[in-house]
Amino acid sequence: MEKNKPIIVVLGPTASGKTELAVALARLIQGEIISADSRQIYRGLTIGTGKDLDVYQNGGAPVKHHLIDILDVGEHYSVAHFQFDAINAIEKIEAIRKQVIVCGGTGLYLDALLQDYEFSRITDFSDESLKLNREFVVFGLNPISEIRRMRCANRLTDRLKIGLVEEVEQLIADGINPNDLIRLGLEYKWLVHLVQGVISREEFEQGLTIAIQQFSKRQMTFFRKMERSGIPIHWIHDELSLESKLAFIQSRF
Repeated sequence: MEKNKPIIVVLGPTASGKTELAVALARLIQGEIISADSRQIYRGLTIGTGKDLDVYQNGGAPVKHHLIDILDVGEHYSVAHFQFDAINAIEKIEAIRKQVIVCGGTGLYLDALLQDYEFSRITDFSDESLKLNREFVVFGLNPISEIRRMRCANRLTDRLKIGLVEEVEQLIADGINPNDLIRLGLEYKWLVHLVQGVISREEFEQGLTIAIQQFSKRQMTFFRKMERSGIPIHWIHDELSLESKLAFIQSRF
């Protein structure tokens, strides 16, 4: 029986270009993408979480994605849930002989999957501890701090232009509990406070920009921790073109 290919992981902080790279790679090597993002699992959070769903459909053959839009806001989801769902998705993708590409920025999800976290109790959706039992190759995107901060600011501006505030207003109008949105943190906490009149538009834009930039820095700190714990990450130079980034991955895969 033919051996399964190593799993490819594409990680990086927010606004680093992960999705664009992973989708281009999937088109190049016949892959499907598993999202490792703790908020993209929720329906309706399209703009705020940067799902970039059009990227999967446009610019070439459509690319299938997994673990995006699988729950309603307010439904419980844990690291253990992700580990279980990701391993199931991996098995389904490999069963049809496609390449598995895991893409995301939630370090805890990625670490749990790659390091086979064992939880203190068996969950109600799995009667045994799960093991990935696959080889993997991890690639990372890490723009320098100045570029990262600029992209975070620009991305927020772009999302506001295409309806970020209106997205949250509609979610609340549809009956989503504002407290469930606040618990998601970052954009949605600030957005709820803006919509409810707790903060001004200026306070919202300035405060959220800084919060996103700080979050991006924490993501990088976690990825470095993953490296120290034994997960090798092949860092891709940010200034490379998309084609050169793809060539970099292929040369090491």
